Amino acid sequence: MDIFSVLNLIGGLCLFLFGMNLMGDALERRAGDSLRVILGKLTTKKAAGFLTGLAVTAVIQSSSATTVMVVGFVNSGLLTLGQAINVIMGANVGTTVTAWLLSLGGIDSDVLWVQLLKPSSFTPILALIGIIFTMFCKSTKKKDTGIILLGFATLMYGMDTMSAAVSGLKDVPEFQQLFVTFSNPILGVLAGAILTAIIQSSSASVGILQALSATGAVSVGAAIPIIMGQNIGTCITAILSSFGTNKNAKRAALVHLSFNVIGTVILLTVFCIAKTLFDIPLLAQSANHVNIAIAHSAFNVLCTMLLLPMSKLLEKLAVTLIPETKTPDKTEELDERLLNTPTVALERCHTVAIDMADCAVQSLKASLVSLQELTPELAKSIREKEDRTDHYEDILGSYLVKLSTLQIGEKDSAEAAMLLKVIGDFERISDHSVNILESAEEMQAKGLSFSDAAKAEIKVLTSAVDEILDLSLQAFRDHDTAALAAIEPLEQVIDGLKEQLRTNHILRLQQGNCTIDAGFVWADLLTNLERTSDHCSNIAGGIIDFDRSNMNIHENVRALRAANKEYKEQYDSYLHKYAIV
Repeated sequence: MDIFSVLNLIGGLCLFLFGMNLMGDALERRAGDSLRVILGKLTTKKAAGFLTGLAVTAVIQSSSATTVMVVGFVNSGLLTLGQAINVIMGANVGTTVTAWLLSLGGIDSDVLWVQLLKPSSFTPILALIGIIFTMFCKSTKKKDTGIILLGFATLMYGMDTMSAAVSGLKDVPEFQQLFVTFSNPILGVLAGAILTAIIQSSSASVGILQALSATGAVSVGAAIPIIMGQNIGTCITAILSSFGTNKNAKRAALVHLSFNVIGTVILLTVFCIAKTLFDIPLLAQSANHVNIAIAHSAFNVLCTMLLLPMSKLLEKLAVTLIPETKTPDKTEELDERLLNTPTVALERCHTVAIDMADCAVQSLKASLVSLQELTPELAKSIREKEDRTDHYEDILGSYLVKLSTLQIGEKDSAEAAMLLKVIGDFERISDHSVNILESAEEMQAKGLSFSDAAKAEIKVLTSAVDEILDLSLQAFRDHDTAALAAIEPLEQVIDGLKEQLRTNHILRLQQGNCTIDAGFVWADLLTNLERTSDHCSNIAGGIIDFDRSNMNIHENVRALRAANKEYKEQYDSYLHKYAIV
């Protein structure tokens, strides 16, 4: 093997790893909403969690990425440790898909239709389609499809290049002796673990082993322990990602490691006993792509069959090794690890934004109550909710900006922009709740009160504001189109109510039925209530913009008013419902 073969080997390895990474990232983006649906199936049931882990890993082609996601979910409080274990086991089986795809490179036959299954026969066509999609299609989804095809073609070319570069090693005695050494099962496990820990991908290390099998020096008996070690080595990614997390997240990473170590110990013991007691000709044969894919799948499936029923014991083991302490764990609402999977990170942002919206709405509703019955406990609750909403805006704003810098699809980018808009409006709603509370406190401190007519009027306005808050939260949380359509006409009615109440207030001042001090508070209340409805309108506009893929909120609102017959009917209905008698 000369210097040029070494350079070809390095180049092939680089192409292989780059292609795998490129394909995985594009698959993740292309899956998009489908990935969200799959992750939404996470439940306490073992089968559902297992199948979720399997499906997600099969989609994104990386058990390491799935496990890092799981660690992030546990750290965010989205998954319990018990749920995480089932998903991790599913991920171990899902990662075997890659080895089967790579095994196509080992097809060898003179039959035409069989030769067509060989990647070298069809990857040029895939690469051609991929480059056309990438260069000439405007659709993000088509571009991602093109990148998937290019990534697959690249990794297969890299695989072929590696196989060709190492083929000359079959005549090198030292190389053959190396794999004779690896026939020692313990050394084989260590070799597989170290290689995989370095490149942090069991799929990639299995591919490298498949490429080396082209030399004929790798026996099935030597390959099996290496494959077992590869499953241990892939745990390094989750372990590294668990640094700085809470205890349950660390336990999830530990479960991933213990699952593979225990499975390796059990199956390696069985393998060594069988090898000693029985003469198995297959173990002495040269391994090929298919042998390795079968061994990889068999190991992961058998490990899962052995340990899935004992998931509770693995959970207890993790809790024993990482015990509870007196200091309570802190839950990260938005875990940085999820940014490795932007679609999942965006879904988490949406969930946290819903929590923020609920907090802001409850704060404003509580402030409306304070106008009737103010207590120290209620005032404290309102301010705590406002502080919590500010916290949500800070972490969501920073996280969404980081997310927007990543390579995400057009729809995800538009959703991130929509969330950035909407969280600002919900934060302002919580600010108005404190303003309203301060008005209530001022009235209580100064012994002020409104006239009976003013009380009746403010009750109508606060009822309308209470309803538009409910509609806004429902529209945002559930994407309820009926609630969305009702917000704008109600906001217009509230605008009219504000002007009507302002005029009535001036008349009461002229008639001496209202004091100047109470009038100042009245003006502040009208302003805060009307601006709250404006923010609700902005929230609805942001959602409509996102639905229409058009970020011109004012144009969309004008079109809604002008072209929608239902708008006029709803406006008239609210006008009647909130009429001042």
